[in-house]
Parts: sequence; C-alpha cells; structure tokens
Amino acid sequence: MAAKTANVTARIQPDIKKNAEAILEQLGIPVSVFIDMTYRQVINHKGIPFAVDLPKSVTTKDSLTDEEFNTMMKNGLKQAKEDKSIAVADAFASLRTGI
Repeated sequence: MAAKTANVTARIQPDIKKNAEAILEQLGIPVSVFIDMTYRQVINHKGIPFAVDLPKSVTTKDSLTDEEFNTMMKNGLKQAKEDKSIAVADAFASLRTGI
C-alpha cells in the first residue's frame, strides 16, 4: 500500500525562503524532507526541538558608554574605508535570517 501524504502550506518572506532553500540544496536535502524531519523532531521532543528565547536585553545607544559607542563607530568607519561594507538590503536580509 502506498504511503498517504498530506500537504503543508506556509507563507514566508521570499528572501528567507530563498536563503534557506539554498542551504538545504547544498546539503542535498529537499524541502519536503526537511519539513518531515522537523515535524518528526517536534514529535520526538514533544515540543519545539530548539530553544526559542527572547534576548535579555537589546543593545541601544542609551545602553552603551561613550567609549563603547565611539569604538563601534570607529570600527564601522574603518570597515567603510576598507570597502568591507555591504548593501543595506543585504544587511537587513542577514538580520532577518540570522546569518
């Protein structure tokens, strides 16, 4: 008897989908197999198989000393002068995906 299947539909941001699928392709894992693996891990762990935590605090300008802020700005300027900067869209995409 053939195995029964069920469909899973999810709406996600296109750049997250693209980046994740590129990594899965490098690993040789089809998306459907990854989803199956993830669901199996949820079942095995009887919950989410990884930590889902909020950071204790978010670094803001107000939470930095003047010395820490100035060091951060100097490092940014150095990176810019050495042409080690990235496009804003790429920076936000990496923040969204956690890369």
